[in-house]
Amino acid sequence: MNLLEELKWRGLYQDSTPGIENCWSVPGVGAYAGFDPTAPSLHVGNLVVVMLLTHCRRYGLRPIAIVGGATGMVGDPSGKSQERKLLDLDTLRANQAGVHAQLEKLVAYDPDGPELLVLNNYDWFAQFTFLDFLRDVGKHFSINYMMAKDSVQNRLESGISFTEFSYQLLQGYDFYHLYQHYGCRLQVGGSDQWGNITTGIELVRKLTGGEVHGLTAPLLTRADGSKFGKSEGENVWLDPERTSPYKFYQFWLNAADEDISRLLKIFSLKGREEIESALERHAAEPHLRIAQKMLAVELTERLHGKPALETALAATDALFGDAPFSTLERLSPKEFGQIFEGVPSATLNRSWFEAQKNVVDLLAESGAAPSKSEARRLVQGGGLKINKIKISSPDHVPVFDELLAGRYLFIQSGKKKHHIVVFEP
Repeated sequence: MNLLEELKWRGLYQDSTPGIENCWSVPGVGAYAGFDPTAPSLHVGNLVVVMLLTHCRRYGLRPIAIVGGATGMVGDPSGKSQERKLLDLDTLRANQAGVHAQLEKLVAYDPDGPELLVLNNYDWFAQFTFLDFLRDVGKHFSINYMMAKDSVQNRLESGISFTEFSYQLLQGYDFYHLYQHYGCRLQVGGSDQWGNITTGIELVRKLTGGEVHGLTAPLLTRADGSKFGKSEGENVWLDPERTSPYKFYQFWLNAADEDISRLLKIFSLKGREEIESALERHAAEPHLRIAQKMLAVELTERLHGKPALETALAATDALFGDAPFSTLERLSPKEFGQIFEGVPSATLNRSWFEAQKNVVDLLAESGAAPSKSEARRLVQGGGLKINKIKISSPDHVPVFDELLAGRYLFIQSGKKKHHIVVFEP
């Protein structure tokens, strides 16, 4: 397969300019994508564009990532229903550093392929005066041309500032600058970037007569139409401090069966034969979640490394598999807290054990049961486990040695109700 065929098979192709094959007929030609540092981390919604750039690299194009120190100060109106909040320089620089590191890790994961070049467009815009920009760039585009872009049309009712209205010219100039200085002839992005990409193509043509091209991938949604990249309404981040490796692994593991074929093709670096084989096995035994596990393992290791993957696998097996809960003993308090983030919890003093209270007292005092009578009924009904061990007697006395990592008891009451008790000195 050539690059275009590969992208189409993987579901990473929506549109491209005519004659796009010409742009990679030249050895060493550059392909670029832009990432505005609106947050200190990319999220999984950004991974589609990361994969576009990755496949360009795998087919011999030199990958160029723009971390937009300048465009990030303005804000892209594409796909937004209201004005973005402007960020200060210190925040932008901190965000740039985080995004830069993630791109290096993801795009350049394969050892083969041209070296990734990460640039900051603030470096060439900082010396560009407003008057020079109006004369050298603005004069080449009519208001009618700029107004016709979807990113502008979609904001006419709610309003769009001159700042965001001019964004397409800034991104267009990026393409011209990269064409002139780095031999870049292709820009890739999500389908919402088509208007910005074609502005750059037009500017290169007007200023140099050169031929450059654009290619977009579809914006990814789930089969039910909901936005991809969120879990329980929150972004799934690539930064382990924002989304732990365990939660990142679980996000992919819990992908719906109706979505997993598309997701595996889009986000896996494995070849067509291996992917299709996995999907066939998954279709035969969907309850085993073969395709989901394959993707969760690959992406977690690629982004977070093997030790973090092993921790995520151990936690998953301890919580939902056959492994004893004691396998979580090697987790640090921070990792333990990340895994159980969002689970109801209570804090008790370690002196609690000195009174030799029973499990009924524990459930009532920690809030795991609304009352002692409810706690007693739960135990007698066989519905209570502590650290995955079934407790059958209401007279059972928990002891200090049962604590995980010297701090935690994990209480399961029924099939789905979980509670953490943290014992502090």
